[in-house]
Amino acid sequence: MSGDANCEGGMEEAATSKQQETLQRKKNAILVDGVILNGPVADSKAGEKFVEEASKLIMEEVIKKATDVTEKVCEWQPPEKLKTLLDLDLKDTGETHQRLLKLCQDVIRFSVKTNHPRFFNQLYAGIDYYSLVARFITEALNPSVYTYEVSPVFLLVEEAVLKKMIEFIGWEEGDGIFNPGGSVSNMYAMNLARYKYCPDIKEKGLSGMPRLVLFTSEECHYSVKKAASFLGIGTQNVYFIKSDERGKMIPEELEKQVQRARKEGAAPFFVSATSGTTVLGAFDPLDEIADICEKHDLWLHVDASWGGSVLLSRKHRKLLQGVHRANSVAWNPHKMLMAGIQCCALLVKDNSDLLKRCYSAKASYLFQQDKFYDVSYDTGDKSIQCSRRADAFKFWMTWKALGTTGLEERVNRALALARYLVEEIKKREGFQLLLEPEYANICFWYIPPRLRNMERGPEFWEQLHQVAPTIKERMMKKGSMMLGYQPHCGKANFFRQVIISPQVSREDMDFLLDEIDSLGRDL
Repeated sequence: MSGDANCEGGMEEAATSKQQETLQRKKNAILVDGVILNGPVADSKAGEKFVEEASKLIMEEVIKKATDVTEKVCEWQPPEKLKTLLDLDLKDTGETHQRLLKLCQDVIRFSVKTNHPRFFNQLYAGIDYYSLVARFITEALNPSVYTYEVSPVFLLVEEAVLKKMIEFIGWEEGDGIFNPGGSVSNMYAMNLARYKYCPDIKEKGLSGMPRLVLFTSEECHYSVKKAASFLGIGTQNVYFIKSDERGKMIPEELEKQVQRARKEGAAPFFVSATSGTTVLGAFDPLDEIADICEKHDLWLHVDASWGGSVLLSRKHRKLLQGVHRANSVAWNPHKMLMAGIQCCALLVKDNSDLLKRCYSAKASYLFQQDKFYDVSYDTGDKSIQCSRRADAFKFWMTWKALGTTGLEERVNRALALARYLVEEIKKREGFQLLLEPEYANICFWYIPPRLRNMERGPEFWEQLHQVAPTIKERMMKKGSMMLGYQPHCGKANFFRQVIISPQVSREDMDFLLDEIDSLGRDL
């Protein structure tokens, strides 16, 4: 008998055995509302096979191609066409596994490859293999980090990571929690500062409150304004402080605005400084801002979502000089340190359980005080969430793999590549820096040959304003790279190049400038 015949015979026997098993279940069935309750109904073997096949697909189409510069960064399709290319409809009956694998393949094909060395579009990029494995593990285990009983490992991991991050800020002690985004961390900090200023607000609400005012720079992240709206403080009570030409908050202007608020009869309570602004990559002068906050008894929060990772670099950590004087810090390891979206911590200098007092609801079905273990490890009541992902594990895995030295090298290399690109921009005709960067944000204009001899008047800037969007469209339709652009403070559209990934090379920097010139010479 041939091997094929043996195989077919084995399959027939397995099918017969399964049919007999099904019949036996039906004979012994316990029915409730017509539903058989005997045994599991899910086919675990088929599910395991699907996961195995999908994992191979991810490995071949995502991970192995992640660093291949010959692959496209994106395969651009307009929304209406993409709807026709993807089978988006949800049907009454399920799809076959082969069909599902084809859908997975289509999703990968038409998604932006943020792991690609030439993806420079956002403040995250590249692939970190260790955090990726950590994500696979947490997705498979599906934990929720609120009590020790359901998430013992991940609670201890979070505690260890927070402790180390607090150490790098320069505090002797502190508290913290991982949140779904730096925007949420900023909101937590604002609410925490308000609670410390007026603890009664937790129970009595806003009705008896004075008009609270907070301060932040013109270059702050938009989440500060959103947080004021969400928390009922009101966006009109956000006093935006003037920034200098480099995008740094001017401390003297902060002092003026605090005094103005007091004269108006308002209650200043919170200052949000920024370490690593989104567009220019500016770092506010924290020591001078801290002096003003101490003078007026204001909570100082530092939004270091983007710039916080520079604390791991002995060479560059001076950018955050004075951060240890902050009351709270937002820091996103998913940005420069590539811990995988999302991985964002709020760190608080207070160690008196202020976080817990502010946010706890003491749900008796979850945070029972008579459990058989130390309930101080049930940290979920410090969060406004109930279910919470094990985000710290991704950063912990990367830190364990690379060590502090490896993370420091990652930061130093990114900033060295930034310096290289800056020097190349200075050498090339048609490229002009907005300003000398101090971090990994390189902002520049590309001026096509047609405009290079034009007088720098309104017509010049109006025409230059159209250049970056057109080049962006061309690069995306070609799939060669992705690079962000924006107008800013009245300036015409310019490119913002951000360097993060250790997979990025000097050759990629050269390619970026060559490609912009190639795509825009005729404009």
